[in-house]
Amino acid sequence: MVSKRAFALLGPTASGKSRLALELAARLPLEIVSVDSAQVYRGMDIGTAKPGAADRARVPHHLIDVLDPDQAYSVGRWRNEAVEVVNGIFEKNKIPLLVGGTMLYYRALTSGLAELPEADSEVRAELDASAARRGWPSLHAELAKVDPEAALRIKPNDAHRIQRALEVWKLTGEPLSEIQRRSDTTPPFALQAFSLVPERDELHARIAARFGAMLAAGLVEEVRSLKSRFALHPALPSMRAVGYRQVWEFLEASPRRASSPSASSPGCAAFPRSSASIRAPPCSASAFTRSCRRRAR
Repeated sequence: MVSKRAFALLGPTASGKSRLALELAARLPLEIVSVDSAQVYRGMDIGTAKPGAADRARVPHHLIDVLDPDQAYSVGRWRNEAVEVVNGIFEKNKIPLLVGGTMLYYRALTSGLAELPEADSEVRAELDASAARRGWPSLHAELAKVDPEAALRIKPNDAHRIQRALEVWKLTGEPLSEIQRRSDTTPPFALQAFSLVPERDELHARIAARFGAMLAAGLVEEVRSLKSRFALHPALPSMRAVGYRQVWEFLEASPRRASSPSASSPGCAAFPRSSASIRAPPCSASAFTRSCRRRAR
């Protein structure tokens, strides 16, 4: 029987997490739990580098294709569903392997999550309308007046986080930073993390190659199709995902343009070069396998 310990494989975009996870699955009785805030959306396949049908048939993957892209998915919902999924994997005497790079999700799992109000569509619509008139930097200045601590760690153009911080203030009358200090910091189960952090130049080259491959595979057509099938707008979390945001801006700016953006296009320059800092030891397939086997004894 395996021990009640989950493992996490973390790293920036294009660091090789998915490939290594599948290698590990060939050696160990594990199931993969996605830690990716974009892979939860159905139809967003190319731009998220979502595992293909063959890989998902060979190795169980969880928290992928959870909802449509015109719906919102919160970190709180992910945490609750991840805990449920991991416990279900334990019940099957298998090893849960959390794989991804959405560090907000991972931190919520390891450090707990404050009891925050659910998203309010009316408040969000009001904030979106205000941002359309004044710009997000203006709303960031407003946030600095009511929650200076949150404003210090949120960039003036980070629409999603500015909106959420102001939404919490409007709904509760309390600063988001103050509520977050009251979070439960007890992890729900034992968890050991490993990281993949390639050399910077190598990672940049991989990211550029990946984005080029996504464009060649039809990323622009994928976003165009999603726009025709769902009532999408750029403020939705799905369309703020990296890659999708750039293609959305390209389509909005050049709706009749036949050519696709390139990795060097201005709108695509924001494609990420790295992820948030990850505090976990480096990992290889052999090192990870040895660690899992030691823990299972």
